Order: sequence, then structure tokens, then C-alpha cells
Amino acid sequence: MMPRYIIERSVGVLTKEQMDKAGRKSVAAIANVPGVVWIKSYVSEAEGKIFCEYDAPNPEAIREHGRLAGLPVDKISEVALVISPDMFQ
Repeated sequence: MMPRYIIERSVGVLTKEQMDKAGRKSVAAIANVPGVVWIKSYVSEAEGKIFCEYDAPNPEAIREHGRLAGLPVDKISEVALVISPDMFQ
């Protein structure tokens, strides 16, 4: 199983057009970094950050994807365990 990561990116507040351009560049960059899969992202306009969920072989692949896509990579955290409320009912 491929490791899962949460990536923190400081981007400021993006317009719809800027978000669209960043998303397209991210998808294009993935084609050039083997094993990297973008799961989903969460946008915090209040913090000017995007928190992205990716599967990747290692943190270096995440950094390479960010470099190719022109996206900042402030912090990479490997997910050790996924929990949900359903597990505790």
C-alpha cells in the first residue's frame, strides 16, 4: 500500500481562475511523477492555505510534484492512521 500524506501549502486567497489554473497544473504535473495520486484538497481562505491529501511513494515525490506544478510545499505529514466516528459507535 502506498503511503498517504497531507501537504500544507501557503497560497493566500486564490480567485476561481487561479484555483482552476493551479488544479490543472497539478494534474499535468502528476503525469510526470510516478506513483503520485491526488486524493482531494481542503481550502482555508481564512488561513490562506490549502491542505492536500496525496498518495505517493515518498516525500521527495511530493516535493517534485510541487516543483513541477509551481505549488508551494510548506509541510508534509505522513498519515499513520485514518479514524472516523463510525469506528467508535
